[in-house]
Amino acid sequence: MDAVKVTDYPGSRSNETSDADQVNAKQKTVEASNARSQKSVEENRGGNREQRNAAPRNNGQASKRPIIGLFNYGGGMRGLLPAHFMQRIEDVTGLQMADMVDVFMGPSTGSILNAALNIPDPHNPTRPKFRARHMVRFYEREGAHIFPHDSFRALRSMIHDFNNRTLRLTQLERLFRHGHYEQANLGRSLRGMYGRHKISDTLKSIIIPVYNIDGPNGLGRGGRGAGAVPVPTSSLNSIVSPAQLQDMGRGGESLWLKNICFDGAQNVAPPQDADLFDAVMASTAAPTYFPCYSFKIKDHPDEPARKITGIDGSIFDNPCISYMGALRPHLPPDRDFIMIVFGTGNYNRAFCEEDWNRYGSLGVVDPNNDMPLINIFFYASESALNQSFHQELGDRLYVFNKSLFSGTFKRDYPSPDIDDASPENIRKLHNFFEMTLEENRKGFNEICELLVKNYDLSQSEPKDSKNSKGSRKGN
Repeated sequence: MDAVKVTDYPGSRSNETSDADQVNAKQKTVEASNARSQKSVEENRGGNREQRNAAPRNNGQASKRPIIGLFNYGGGMRGLLPAHFMQRIEDVTGLQMADMVDVFMGPSTGSILNAALNIPDPHNPTRPKFRARHMVRFYEREGAHIFPHDSFRALRSMIHDFNNRTLRLTQLERLFRHGHYEQANLGRSLRGMYGRHKISDTLKSIIIPVYNIDGPNGLGRGGRGAGAVPVPTSSLNSIVSPAQLQDMGRGGESLWLKNICFDGAQNVAPPQDADLFDAVMASTAAPTYFPCYSFKIKDHPDEPARKITGIDGSIFDNPCISYMGALRPHLPPDRDFIMIVFGTGNYNRAFCEEDWNRYGSLGVVDPNNDMPLINIFFYASESALNQSFHQELGDRLYVFNKSLFSGTFKRDYPSPDIDDASPENIRKLHNFFEMTLEENRKGFNEICELLVKNYDLSQSEPKDSKNSKGSRKGN
């Protein structure tokens, strides 16, 4: 498969043809690629299916339909990248993602996508309300409302930090609002999609990560009022037994808000009683961009509701951790698991010794230095687990991602900033998706075949009321 050159993308500086010619060339390339992918899918739905089914894994035990999981990374506006990937899959297969995927996972902007694609249609509750193309439009339309251009946000944040360290003037703190975006803008956009649906209402299994800074007992910091007692949000420095947790108290906690409903799932507890809207709002509360988000959940129907003060699930979650910590306990041993990962652009960077030593205590979190300490925090756990994760899943793992900092055509790459909703960056995000797709065309064709096969096999199984049949091009 020949890769598409950057000159096929409109707006490329190296292209000497007119904008109209660029657009036409790109459309023809996309149409040709879609046609090849669709032809491959249709061919493999026929004669090759018997060949694929003839070689089960796990010493002949995995004759049952595999379980397919989808992980969408966090990344704010860069959520357009997995949205474009899923739209292309739906275009090629003629199915919706909830028809083909068994488990949806991912934090932050990934949770926005996963939740929306599993909302039941009010006119046909067994079918999804939204397609992936609706989510592409959501980012393109709502992005500028959620992340309005604000030249003074960084200045407000700097003044707030200076005040917090020195003067501690309450009036100044309220005036400069910590440099956050208005959470209400995001809330209005998400409420329109999710309504009052509960986590238990999703059509397929879903896992939404949230970090609760208050901890399970609500032992967060008391504030600055008279008599307030500072309580750290994490009181544990090592792994301890459950009995020791009771004695020592607990700090912040990593939560997975789950609805596990795929056939054959093991160790399944009832879904937490919480609104889907609240779960996603908490999982998208990215530090320095949005304030934390508080809501109530019930961990069990017989237990009282408790308060969660949530921040972005990307703080701890990644494909390795979601699989090993949240999903693997539910997987039956007699079925294969296939995992598809859609990235939002990899921005992990290396830092040389001289730079690190000159940063100092503030330099390691300075955006002008690309926030090296924050970067390390986000990627450290993933890099630690990456090797064992790949070894366990092997060729059943499909990752579609690309570095935002290296490559031949870096000048046309999108911004790594999660809040850049400018038309130019939206254009670059689409181009970046096309580049990533063409670099991974073989894997893309394979997952389209796997997803269609998974759907076909699911139609031959007895249906329950929750995961009943889908239909092609019907919605």
